[in-house]
Amino acid sequence: MEKFGKSQPVTRVEDVRFLTGHGRYVDDIAPADALHAYFLRATVAHGAIISLDLDDARAMPGVHLIVTADDLLAAGVVLGMAGKIVQNRDGSMGAGPERPILARGRVRHVGEAIAMIVADSVLAAKDAAEAIGLEIDDLPVHVDLAVGGDAIHPEAPENLAFDWGIGDEAAVQAAIDAADRVVTVDVFDNRVIVNSMEPRGCYAQVVDGRLHLAFNGQGVWGLKGDLVRHFNLSPDDVRVTNPDVGGGFGMKGMRYPEYFAVVHAARVLGRPVRWMSERTEAMLTDNAGRDLTTTATLAFDADDRMIAYHLDTIANMGAYNSQFAQAIQTELFSKVMMGTYDVQTACMRTRGVFTNTTPVDAYRGAGRPEAIFVLERVMDEAARQLGVDPWDLRRRNFIRPDQFPYKSVTGMTYDVGEFARVLSRAGVQADRDGFAARKAASAAAGKLRGQGLCYYIESILGDPVETTKVEFTGDGALIYVGTQSNGQGHETVYARFLADQTGIPADRITVIQGDSDRIATGGGTGGSRSVTVQNTATLATVNVMLAAFGTFLADAEGVDASAISFDDERFRIAGSNLTPTILDVVDMARAAGRDGLLTHSARIKLDNRSFPNGAHVTEVEIDPDTGVVVVDRYTVVDDFGNLINPMLAEGQVHGGVAQGIGQALTERVVFDEEGQLLTASFMDYAMPRADDLPMIGFSTESTPSLYNPMGMKGCGEAGTVGALAAVSNAVVDALWEMGVRQIDMPFTPHRVWQALKTAKGDRAAA
Repeated sequence: MEKFGKSQPVTRVEDVRFLTGHGRYVDDIAPADALHAYFLRATVAHGAIISLDLDDARAMPGVHLIVTADDLLAAGVVLGMAGKIVQNRDGSMGAGPERPILARGRVRHVGEAIAMIVADSVLAAKDAAEAIGLEIDDLPVHVDLAVGGDAIHPEAPENLAFDWGIGDEAAVQAAIDAADRVVTVDVFDNRVIVNSMEPRGCYAQVVDGRLHLAFNGQGVWGLKGDLVRHFNLSPDDVRVTNPDVGGGFGMKGMRYPEYFAVVHAARVLGRPVRWMSERTEAMLTDNAGRDLTTTATLAFDADDRMIAYHLDTIANMGAYNSQFAQAIQTELFSKVMMGTYDVQTACMRTRGVFTNTTPVDAYRGAGRPEAIFVLERVMDEAARQLGVDPWDLRRRNFIRPDQFPYKSVTGMTYDVGEFARVLSRAGVQADRDGFAARKAASAAAGKLRGQGLCYYIESILGDPVETTKVEFTGDGALIYVGTQSNGQGHETVYARFLADQTGIPADRITVIQGDSDRIATGGGTGGSRSVTVQNTATLATVNVMLAAFGTFLADAEGVDASAISFDDERFRIAGSNLTPTILDVVDMARAAGRDGLLTHSARIKLDNRSFPNGAHVTEVEIDPDTGVVVVDRYTVVDDFGNLINPMLAEGQVHGGVAQGIGQALTERVVFDEEGQLLTASFMDYAMPRADDLPMIGFSTESTPSLYNPMGMKGCGEAGTVGALAAVSNAVVDALWEMGVRQIDMPFTPHRVWQALKTAKGDRAAA
């Protein structure tokens, strides 16, 4: 028996359903008689609600209900949504102002929900919304990424959400003062919108006295707990389900006001109620990502060894604390702050600020891309200022293989890593030796060429606890999982892994996910946890199953349990030619009335994170006359430990790289000084297109993790974590010889052209 799976590049079985139009998304499965919800939203970024006249709207044809914050309070609904608060440097807690389901007395960002209209159709609800008499007095707007200004919340004077820190500041400053050379760089990480293919949506209904909410999220148990809290319900009276989900990226892992308002309406009306976000509505209300600026300082000794690292970050929280936002920008950021480098001392300070903009939260690995982006940008700048090769500077500072397990100065203990080996492989795969010739060819054509490197590491785990249950039916087996696929191929991965461990044909295994009635607990999907944690639970379940079936066979055959063994497909019984498969044993158990043997389950907890890492090497070509940046070559060499399905891992990396290239080249959220979103449609917000992306070379160099029995490391966010810095470093490399010393993402044609023009003027003036 191959202990941990066959690691075969199996194509995704669910794609047939999706590509032929048979996906079952939330808007496909809502009850036919469901009423439609629509939200009246704030059109100003900050203001006091003076009046809200609903009489005319309530009299409109087809309107069944209009809900405001006062209605929710009168019904006993808990209005404030939960958000994690971190501890400040002085020991106090970060600011925790109420984030209401519907605005109470004041609006704090454009798009904030004020009232919900429930009607026979969306058009009828929209007509009623236009009949609502809403009067708002404008209040001062704060959109600057800075502490200060008129307070958005009384609980947060100076708009300071939190002031968090880690490390020994005095020791870091002493090391900086004593260093041979010090490099300081300001790095801006632009805000981005998720824009999942399927916008957010839900429906709610009461069935036989029990509440059922279906929504397109990344797990059901967190929202179930919130529904219990907000509506004072018994957990037994709440069911939450996730159907097919068209993209999550972390954004759909959080709770949002609309879900609770829709639930309230369904309970009041005794009718199913549905809601589906429109695209601009999503751009206004989906939790955004990034939006922070960092001053990073590296101190080096005479041998170019890093001796100290200091970060000072300002992070935009938007108008409210979202579910994980404070922790994302502090705890997660710090877990990989030091990257792959051995350093003596480090410290970090992060201040979160409230602004009159959409809340910010977890998005495509938030916290990890930011940390690595900052570190790898400053490493490249350090190499330039130190006059050394950026690849050699990284090699000189890598944690060596003989230093593992390695405890970083931020408290994280890395289990394994061979970073220099991975980097060397990346140099070969990217044909680094041929870069000079390619650069010369670009110059001959009047173009600028640059090469960028990022060596990333991330920490994956999320919820460390997970359960797998396998139930045998007349047709095969059901495997119940606690994660939720948003397009990653879970149905293929989980079925194939169980098949590899048991010999049950994969086409006779059905994956069950996203139903709190059928699956008691689960950690959901996020933090690149799914395959590592869920398959570890499956492996434990298989061990339980084999032990139970082995005992049953031993009793049935009258032999000692030690005489029973199992290879990857069949049981073997010493001294017998009987070689039953697991499904054969299931039939025997069923015939013997042993129904207890038809279900097996195990719950596991991983005690430590694992640390995927790797090198991204990018080459860009820039037209100096137009500022157009083309990503011409892209190579990734990853260390994901042992792979379960290399094809799906490569697909995850491709998607992550596309996300990173999009942020680096085209994507940027823009608010004006009044807090109006200027990028609220695809006419204004530039998603990456096929012609923005190169072919992506992918290969792996594995050092299996010691922190889970399969030696896996996770891969879901790795593409994005490496892409931001790799593309940025390549663009800076191309522009450096033209005198450009500072340029921030996204590298749009106008921004690049303007930087070249400014640099040319500076050279002429000198």
